[in-house]
Order: sequence, then C-alpha cells, then structure tokens
Amino acid sequence: MVLLPKQFRSVADANLLRAIESKLEEVENRIQAATRHTESMVDSMANHLAAAGGKRLRPVLVLLTSHLGDPAAPEVLDAAVVMEITHLATLYHDDVMDQAQTRRGVDAAHMVWGNNVAILTGDLLFARASNIVSDLGEEALKLQAKVFEQLVLGQLHETIGPQSSDPLEHYLEVVRDKTGSLIALSARLGALLAGADRSYQEPLQAFGEKVGVAFQLADDLIDIRSSASESGKDGGTDILAGVPTLPTLLLTKRDDAESSQLAADIAAANETTIASVLQRLRVHPVMQEAEEITQRWAADAIKAIEPLPQGSVKSALEAFAKAVVDRRG
Repeated sequence: MVLLPKQFRSVADANLLRAIESKLEEVENRIQAATRHTESMVDSMANHLAAAGGKRLRPVLVLLTSHLGDPAAPEVLDAAVVMEITHLATLYHDDVMDQAQTRRGVDAAHMVWGNNVAILTGDLLFARASNIVSDLGEEALKLQAKVFEQLVLGQLHETIGPQSSDPLEHYLEVVRDKTGSLIALSARLGALLAGADRSYQEPLQAFGEKVGVAFQLADDLIDIRSSASESGKDGGTDILAGVPTLPTLLLTKRDDAESSQLAADIAAANETTIASVLQRLRVHPVMQEAEEITQRWAADAIKAIEPLPQGSVKSALEAFAKAVVDRRG
C-alpha cells in the first residue's frame, strides 16, 4: 500500500486516513501509467522522476478536500493524477534552470539526458496533464490553464529578477506563482469535482496559496540545514545556482559587517567554499527570522479556512499546514 506523506500522519480521524490511503494506491498506479510511453527511450525519461517516488502532497490534497463533498466522484482520481504530473513537469524544468544535480535521491533528468531533453520531457508531461484535465469539465480546464500560466510567469519572473521592486516581495510573489498556485488548485479541484459547496472554493484557494508559500520557505531552510540523504537534494543547491531564498534575502537587508561579508561570500560561493558558507549561515540570526516568517505563513493558511465546516477535513488541513513547516525533507 502507498502510505500517506508524513505531513498527514498526525490526522486524528483514522477512517479518513484509511479512505485516502486506499484511493492513493490507485492514484499512484495511474501516475505511473500516465508517465509511461510506448517508446522505450521516451518512457525512461518521462517516468524518471515519477518512479523515484515523492511526497505526493498534491494528490493527497485533492483526495482530502474531496471529502467535503462526494469523494467517490470518478473525476477526483483523475484530478489527483493531473496535479502530480503537472508538478513533475515543473521539476524537470526547475532542475535545468537551477542546474540541480539530484532530485528525489536520483540524478536530475538533465544530468542524464541533457538540458534539451529534460525540457522537452517536462513539456511532454504538461501536455499529458492537459489531456487528462480536458475530460474533467470546462471549469477544471480553465483553472488548470490559469495555473499553468502562473507557473510559467513565476519561473519567468524569477529568471528576470526583481527589477525595481523589493527583492523580498518579488520573491514571495514568485513563490506564490511557482508553488502556491498548484497547491491551491489541488485543494480546490478535490472539492470542486466532488460537488462540495462552492463557498469553499475561495477559502481553499487562500489556504493553498499561503501553505504553498510556507512550504517553499520551509524548503529554503531545508536547503541550508540538511544534507542530500535527508532531503534528496544536495545542501546549498540554491546558493550555488544563484537562486534567492528567504534567509539570503533577509541577510541582504542587514548592514552590519558580519552580515555584509557573509552575503558577499554567499554570492561568490562555489563547490569548494559552500560547506563553510552554509556553516556560517546556519548560525546567523536570519535563520531564526526566516523560521518565524515561515511559521506566520502557515498560521495565515490555517486562518484562511476558518469558514470551512468543523470536521475531519478541516482538522487535516490544519495539521498539514503545521507539518509542512516542521520537517527536514
């Protein structure tokens, strides 16, 4: 049986957990099938990250919020598959942009087949997701298309940089588009396709965006604190790629000599110096500041779903928001 991600294992309702786990097994089978191809070479590329596993947070959110309506609605499983395939597609592209060497404990696709093939494989998965969602109704299709645009804009804005805007505010907007948008859609589609009360859509949208930002900010901390054996990625990957993160952005806002020197060393970091840079950053006060900001985003996500009815689903969403900011990988 496919187990629930650890972020959901603290949910008190055992019946709800069993119901989701039973559906997650079928979703996993469908994910593996949807990322395979009749051409053997394309199959190995498209299935590369799906076969490596992953948290499957987005499919679980779809399954969870479907319990606000009729979880047996057949469209729910397809929506869960769409969310994971879309997420996988973004990972192929992100790893090329960031030049990450590993993902989920295996070589990143571009390290195996090169940048062009990795990008095209990501495109193929986006196309596969669009084909599936096209059968889920006009509203689901429009929502997915809007999020697809947000994902691309988020990556584009990250690549272009903040221009004249505040770097930290720019970064949070990028994170909302790149991470929050897909998590929000996952939460919304489960409820939508299960026929839940439409008044739940806006709270779920706000919840997903905020918890998605919290999730990415927690990833920023993990990239600095942990090793590849814990998170599936090499520590300091973002720093080496020149990708801004919450702690490094907070560091640039300080004007003391120690912070200025550390910021300069981070900007010049390479494979030789990254270990010492990470060691210094881990004990700098910006890490505590970043932790507090991350926790606030999670708290705001919980506040956003106050309009939802009391019950197991709402409790599970609250547990998820708390768990995503309290992890090592």
